[in-house]
Amino acid sequence: MAGTSPKASPQDSPQPPAIVLLGATATGKSAVALALAEAMAREGVSAEIVNADALQVYRGFDIGTAKPTPEERARVPHHLVDILEPHERYSAGEFARRAREALADIHARGGRALVVGGSGLYLRALLEGLSPVPRGDRDVRRALRRRLEDEGATALYEELERRDPETAARLSEADTQRILRALEVVEVSGTPLSEWIERRPFGTQRLPSLRIGLTLPRAILYDRIAFRVDRMKERGWLDEVRRLLDSGLTPELPAFQAIGYRQLVRHVRGRTSLDAALEELTRQTRRFAKRQETWFRKEPDVAWFRSDDLEELVPAILKFLERGRGRAYA
Repeated sequence: MAGTSPKASPQDSPQPPAIVLLGATATGKSAVALALAEAMAREGVSAEIVNADALQVYRGFDIGTAKPTPEERARVPHHLVDILEPHERYSAGEFARRAREALADIHARGGRALVVGGSGLYLRALLEGLSPVPRGDRDVRRALRRRLEDEGATALYEELERRDPETAARLSEADTQRILRALEVVEVSGTPLSEWIERRPFGTQRLPSLRIGLTLPRAILYDRIAFRVDRMKERGWLDEVRRLLDSGLTPELPAFQAIGYRQLVRHVRGRTSLDAALEELTRQTRRFAKRQETWFRKEPDVAWFRSDDLEELVPAILKFLERGRGRAYA
C-alpha cells in the first residue's frame, strides 16, 4: 500500500543492551544463564549465551573449566566455547572482538545475548574497551622466563604483588603466562599493567549492557567450591588430565593455566599426593573467588542478587529486566 513504511528488521534496529551475568566462580552463573534463557524463551524471547570465561574456549579442557555440557549447549545456543586448540593464545582484546561479532550475529537473527563469565578483564574489554598496552621486549621476556625456572612461580607472583598489586589480585599464582606479561609491561614501560587497563581508550564508546551480579555469603561460596571440586573429581577430572598429557600436550600451554590442572599434573607425574593436589586447588580456587569478588564490587552499574535459590532468583531477574530498573548503560 502506498505510503506504508517497510517493517524494520533486527539488522535495522539499534542493538539492545547485552544482559551480562557476572560473579565469582561457583556462584552458579552457568545454571542461572540456562534457566534465564529458557524462561525468556517461554516468553517468546530467543536468548543465546556468549561465554566470557577465559579457558572454556579450549577444546578438551572440559571438566576442570566447568564447561557447559553438550546437553546444556543443546538446550540453549552457546558462543565462544571450544573454539581454540590448547596451544593457541587468547586475550581480552581477542575475546572482545569475537564477542562483539557474536552479539551482532544474535541481534541480526532477532535474539537477545546473555554474556556469562567471571573474567573481569574480559568483560571490561568488551563493555568498556582497553587502551593499547606497550609492546613486549624479547630480552626482558627471556630474563623473566629464566627467573621463573630458577626461582619458581611463587617468587614472581610475590614480586607482581609488590609492583602491581591490582593485577596480582585478579590472577592465580598458577597463571604464569599472565604474571610474566604483567611483569614485562611494568619492566618495559615503568607503568603497571593495571594503570594501562584503567586508561579509557580514546573514542571508544561503552557497549550498552544490563549487568547482573551473582553473589553468595563467603561461607556458602567456599562450601560450594569444595563440593564442586569433589564433583569434578567424581566426573573424571583426573582421567581428563591424563588423556591430555598422553595426547602430547605439555603443562606450559596456555590452556593449562586453569586452576587445578597444574596441581593434578603434579599428582599424575608423582610429585604430590592426590589429597594434597585437591587441597591446594581448593585453596587456590577460594583465593581466586575472593579476588573476583573484589574486582566486581568495584565495577559500576551492577545489580546484585543472591544466587543460592535458583527458583526464586530467575523470576527476580526477569522482574528486574521487565521493570527497566537496570538502565542501558551507554
